[in-house]
Amino acid sequence: MCDGFGYCAKHAPEYFSLDDWGYASLTGDGSVAAADEHDVMRALLDCPVHAIIEVPEEDDA
Repeated sequence: MCDGFGYCAKHAPEYFSLDDWGYASLTGDGSVAAADEHDVMRALLDCPVHAIIEVPEEDDA
């Protein structure tokens, strides 16, 4: 659960936004463009309470 540190929005503002109290929420559907993977992974790794998880996409096979 988010504690409002804001590191995610700092690293990947295209994917995370902060509310009036500083708590983060996901922007969009959670899909990450290949060009932005580094920034989103940095957001995930820097979250001090591990509130962000990576869910791999399922293959359409």
